[in-house]
Amino acid sequence: MKSGGDYTNHLAQETSPYLLQHAHNPVDWHPWGAEALAKARAENKPILLSVGYSACHWCHVMAHECFEDAGVAAVMNDLFVNIKVDREERPDLDKIYQTAHSLLTQRNGGWPLTMFLTPDGQIPFFGGTYFPKEPRHGLPGFVELMQRVVGFYTERQSDIAEQNDALLNALASLAAPAHNQGHRPGRPDALPLDVARNQLEKQFDATHGGFGRAPKFPHPTSLERLLRHWSGSHNSTQVDAQALHMATYTLEHMALGGIYDQLGGGFCRYSVDDYWMIPHFEKMLYDNGPLLALYAQAHAATGNPLFARIAHETAAWVMREMQSAEGGFYSTLDADSEGEEGKFYVWTRAEVRTLLGNDYELFARRFGLDREPNFEGHYHLHVFVTLTDLAHEFKSSEADIAQRLDAACAKLVAVRSRRIWPGRDEKILTSWNGLMIRGLAIAARHLERPDYAEAATRAVNFIRHTLWRDGRLLATYKDGRAHLNAYLDDYVFLIDALLELLQVRWRDDDLRFAVELAEIVLEHFADPNGGFFFTADDHETLIQRPKPVADDALPSGNGIAASVFGRLGHLLGELRYVEAAERTLTALWPVIEQNAYACTALLLAAEDYLFPGQTVVLRGNDETLDIWRRHCAQPYAPRRSTFAIPDDAIDPPGLLRERRPQGEAVAYVCTGTQCAPPAMTLTELDTLLM
Repeated sequence: MKSGGDYTNHLAQETSPYLLQHAHNPVDWHPWGAEALAKARAENKPILLSVGYSACHWCHVMAHECFEDAGVAAVMNDLFVNIKVDREERPDLDKIYQTAHSLLTQRNGGWPLTMFLTPDGQIPFFGGTYFPKEPRHGLPGFVELMQRVVGFYTERQSDIAEQNDALLNALASLAAPAHNQGHRPGRPDALPLDVARNQLEKQFDATHGGFGRAPKFPHPTSLERLLRHWSGSHNSTQVDAQALHMATYTLEHMALGGIYDQLGGGFCRYSVDDYWMIPHFEKMLYDNGPLLALYAQAHAATGNPLFARIAHETAAWVMREMQSAEGGFYSTLDADSEGEEGKFYVWTRAEVRTLLGNDYELFARRFGLDREPNFEGHYHLHVFVTLTDLAHEFKSSEADIAQRLDAACAKLVAVRSRRIWPGRDEKILTSWNGLMIRGLAIAARHLERPDYAEAATRAVNFIRHTLWRDGRLLATYKDGRAHLNAYLDDYVFLIDALLELLQVRWRDDDLRFAVELAEIVLEHFADPNGGFFFTADDHETLIQRPKPVADDALPSGNGIAASVFGRLGHLLGELRYVEAAERTLTALWPVIEQNAYACTALLLAAEDYLFPGQTVVLRGNDETLDIWRRHCAQPYAPRRSTFAIPDDAIDPPGLLRERRPQGEAVAYVCTGTQCAPPAMTLTELDTLLM
């Protein structure tokens, strides 16, 4: 359709910023839905499915080259029904078609994802990722590719039907891997914990930190696994110092590298080199939530002030630039500004010298401006010289050096803030908000920052009031519109966040909300064979109902589900929850045994199952209660959960009803299902804590 002289397609009424970026392409784009699927069937045209997200650099490149080109669009419109999907709003579709891409091509996928589907069953018969307009980099031109695909579809129907059957069987097997591959449920044991730790050590980059070669991703669940492995080894004959070293060495190098925004705080998606120097410049909420938690935990474990600083700066960035006035957190900052990746973040020597004057030389030594440019003739800041070495070189104290550098950074921040900013994807996703609420809650607890807990609470309130409707969650919100059925990640990430936030400050409604969410997960997502599907039983019927086991960019929904059901079950004395956690682990154990290091979220739950953690319930008046809470909650004790419930709490559910106030304060300590007598003093409590 035409609008105001410009082409406007069927994406114009969507909430996704990514889809809206394509609303004026000459391509006749449709959102995924009944109308587009019916059109493909009626016209017997294959579907061209394009999946991406708003901060994706190569999505922008393909859009400029192909989707904005009238000639390319004419071929697309003639040959296909064209459907555009935001993978952040529809992770169900993305998971299915990324998996199908891997099966068809025997290569990893990515974004943009370009898949060609049959019109009757939406089964993919060909696919790839980025395709250029003209042939290059060993890739065919997009127009030529489309013509060949249609020729194949027209002439090879029997081959496609045979391939489709094989693909659907493979997807069904992957959706319930242990059950469909003939494995019997396993009995969890500690061996995969050691296997994963050793696999991570084999991949560990002893020079630069991290795992494997470029591109290097932060992998926060792997780092958390190593921290917990080190913590757990204190109960053995030999403390695993190497596990701690791998985690902290990686965290240090990331914090000092270019993957971290040295001026504004917060982490980019990944490093394109081995050195953590040059990132892919997009900033994702789902990376920064887990990393915020991890740096706060690492500081609690080691006392390293660098980790506290990074946690504080990351939290400040999130609250300043990513939290909406309504309370929810936005999704991403784009990699590009003014059509160039990284332009917002990089500098020239002349710019910095003019700004800093006499402090230029110090700043240049610290951040590498005395070297060759490291990004397309410009400088992206990366810490090269320690404060100790700078103090010696510039014959000053470390405190003075730090103060001068802070002042210099503030000048650059002020100038940078006046540049054209990267685009911000302002949709609010329930699952990603759960990750950030959890990160802020953990940082609030370990760093004694009630303002972080307050920011997290505002996000919980937003979700409760906006994305909780008729007893079910919705997945996404933007511009006053909440929609799309929530996925497993939405529910279990939010339960996890609520359990962490309840350890900083108690609200009766938050516990009740967590229980309501847990009941929905059991009712609508549970697989009778154990574990949980990614979509609910009343979700749109797709060619696969995924059942996530391994971690990807996000921790596995089944791993977080097993963890939260175990913790919530022990807190409330609810055996149904404990049994749900156990069924998840036993059902998926054969897969965990085969690929331990890729299932670290499930391994965190397995550790809690094998070595039951402590649940500490405190009752008392405000002042004394908070003293006891801090005493229990600040140290790094990953297998301990502490809930300080004020005396005026209203009828807490389950086992908590029996945890009655006694005097100024009392502690009820249970390890798994074994509970000690109430502790009436901090001295008595200390004898019980692990």
